[in-house]
Amino acid sequence: MMALPKAMRLKGHRTFDYIHKNSVKYYGKLMTFKIARSNPRILISHNNIHSLKNFKVAISISKKVSKKAVERNKLRRILQDCLLKNIRQENNHKPYWLLVNLKAGNLCNDKVYLLEEFQYLIFKSGLFK
Repeated sequence: MMALPKAMRLKGHRTFDYIHKNSVKYYGKLMTFKIARSNPRILISHNNIHSLKNFKVAISISKKVSKKAVERNKLRRILQDCLLKNIRQENNHKPYWLLVNLKAGNLCNDKVYLLEEFQYLIFKSGLFK
């Protein structure tokens, strides 16, 4: 499995504060999507000038899902891999930021159901058409 390219990752507490305050939310049983219009001024301090307006993603998995970091990282890699398979070059230049919050639930170990809901929310949000 491949991790998200560095240019596609979100980082910094100001970025997440911005997303929480200015996002459109999509809810599923296992996860929530928060999508906000990108704000490149927040990322200037991270020295990633070349891809400031590109589509960026953060996947957050609660410790309530699993206490083990190994399990949380495995779920994160599965979701990242699914995202990379669905994204096309033209979608990478959409000026949006996506925060995926995986909620606690006993179905998180069912990877098929997890991926189905992930893809459903991706298409419901209209990010990828």
